[in-house]
Amino acid sequence: MNTRWLAAALLLFNSCVLSADQIRSPSAMSQSGPLMMRLIASSVTAANRAGKIIRDVMSQGDLGIVEKAKDDLQTEADRSAQRCIVASLSRQFPNITIIGEEGVPSDWLITHGDPEILKKKCPDTLEDITEEDVVVWVDPLDGTSEYTQGFLEHVTVLIGISIREQPIGGVIHQPFWGGSSEDGAGRTIWGLQGFGIEGLPPIPRTKEPIPLIVTTSRSHSNSLAESCLEAMKPEKVLRVGGAGYKVLQLLEGTATAYVFASPGCKKWDTCAPEAILRAAGGSLTDILGRPYNYGSNVSRPNRSGVLAAPTVQMHQALTDLIPEHVKTTLKD
Repeated sequence: MNTRWLAAALLLFNSCVLSADQIRSPSAMSQSGPLMMRLIASSVTAANRAGKIIRDVMSQGDLGIVEKAKDDLQTEADRSAQRCIVASLSRQFPNITIIGEEGVPSDWLITHGDPEILKKKCPDTLEDITEEDVVVWVDPLDGTSEYTQGFLEHVTVLIGISIREQPIGGVIHQPFWGGSSEDGAGRTIWGLQGFGIEGLPPIPRTKEPIPLIVTTSRSHSNSLAESCLEAMKPEKVLRVGGAGYKVLQLLEGTATAYVFASPGCKKWDTCAPEAILRAAGGSLTDILGRPYNYGSNVSRPNRSGVLAAPTVQMHQALTDLIPEHVKTTLKD
């Protein structure tokens, strides 16, 4: 038997399977109430468990790296985290559509949602959705390149929920926030349209002019993306990994714009961050200001780049700064 496969299987089993006491607990049995709140609650729990898997793989030292394509890596953490998320949500919500980056199912799962989220009031507009309305986009490890290089703060777990093609809810989990050990490691931010977000304090708003600080890719840039940044004349450019981490920078006030004038990312990279950003009053679109569609049959790549800001007004101002030659090149 392949020893690496066995080690991964034991790791995932220990991380995902519940004890008999957990199965009998009230939180594990809390399956009443609006579907959306149950789905968000279960997504938060699954993301947290995936974060533990990611930390465990890192602590073992053998990342099991596979190069899927040029500059596109996959690790054992990607594969195992996705197995846990996809299997867990599929078992609890058998009629939803789940689209994930790695595409590998498993029988090991979690079967409960965060009990605190289940106590919260579902927005009236989302109370009557059915499982057939839902598409879940999963990136089990956003920032794989950074994970392999030790930039662990950039790593996130992303679970995005779309309803009738629109990003409605999302979860971003940072496995290594607070350190790389189990003690205090990790934080989770989630958001829902009509509800708002939890896990981050609100950004203090000011009437003073806000400097243009752009966050963008650290490893997937090209001449078109660079020419776009030069034309926008930002005061500062932050080059980091992962769409989830970039949107967290917007939400925390570290950056005031997320600009990526290239077709590099996919729907599973942006669904959760966009849903959370929108729930907080911000906006994420393609580089031309057009919304992305998150229906089950859409093309996976975001071919026209990403433009995001913490407020709708700021997003509109950014759209006006994008050079016409960039818009023309990326218009599909």
